[in-house]
Amino acid sequence: MQKIAIFAGTFDPFTVGHADIANRAAAAFDKLIIAFGKNTQKKRYFPIEQVSQAVEKLYQTMPTVEIVIYEGLTADFAKKVGANYLVRGLRNTTDFEYENTISQGNKHLNNNLETMFLITDPRLAYISSSIVREIHKHGADVSPFLPYPI
Repeated sequence: MQKIAIFAGTFDPFTVGHADIANRAAAAFDKLIIAFGKNTQKKRYFPIEQVSQAVEKLYQTMPTVEIVIYEGLTADFAKKVGANYLVRGLRNTTDFEYENTISQGNKHLNNNLETMFLITDPRLAYISSSIVREIHKHGADVSPFLPYPI
C-alpha cells in the first residue's frame, strides 16, 4: 500500500519554511500532496491560483509531489485521495497546541488519518505567512522568505 501524505494549508503565501517541511515530507512518503485549502472564512492576500502555480513549478521535477486546490474538510479530502497521513510543521509550542487540537478533530472525522508533526528548521522558525504578508504590504522585499519569485 502506498503511503500518501497531505501537507494542507492556505499557504498565503507558501514560504521557505513550508518548502522545508514539504521537501522533508516528500522524502518520507511515497506521494506528497501539497493541498491549498480554500477557506471561505479567510480573505486571501495573494491569489490562490498564482501561489499554487508557483509551487507547482517549484516541484515540477519531483513526480511524487502533487499540487492541488481543494474545498471542504481536510479529513474528507484525505479520504477522497486515499491519503492516510497529514503533515504539519511546528515552529513552537503555540503551534503544537493549535495543531494538536486540529489533529484530534481530523482523527475523529477520519479514523484512518494520522498526523505527522515535523519540527521546523530553527533557522526558519521565525517565518510565517502573516509576517511575509505584512512585510509585502509595506513594500519591503519578501524574496528571502519565498522559494519562488513573486
